[in-house]
Amino acid sequence: MKIAAGADHAGYDAKEHLKRWLTERGHEVEDLGTHGSSSVDYPDFAGRVGRAVAAGTAELGLLICGSGIGMSIAANKVPGIRAAVVSDEKTAALSRQHNDANVFCAGSRTTPVVKIAESLKVFLQTPFEGGRHVNRVNKIAAIEKSC
Repeated sequence: MKIAAGADHAGYDAKEHLKRWLTERGHEVEDLGTHGSSSVDYPDFAGRVGRAVAAGTAELGLLICGSGIGMSIAANKVPGIRAAVVSDEKTAALSRQHNDANVFCAGSRTTPVVKIAESLKVFLQTPFEGGRHVNRVNKIAAIEKSC
């Protein structure tokens, strides 16, 4: 699977760890920055990853900042993106099963990188359930189109 990855300075080290972790498991990772620990603005990287996923050049996105919150807010501004802040395996599974989330966001200052990797594994392996959730995801898309 091709995954677009991005982080700000707070998430840089975790992103680098997760890139290796993903590659070791056979995934292709497109690193959209940042490429160092100097202070940067997270919306720049959330936009890059969101646009890559929305355009279909990546199947899913991975965003890491201090809390995951800023990245998710910014990525969710890209039409077609359903970015979820994931804190554990349960939120990873539910974000995929019920919301068809296509961008995984986590906080390197709130969650140890080992826990992020465990949650990311669940996120990548969990399919969208469909069923009653399709109508809800379609309503999210309708809100995007109405704005």
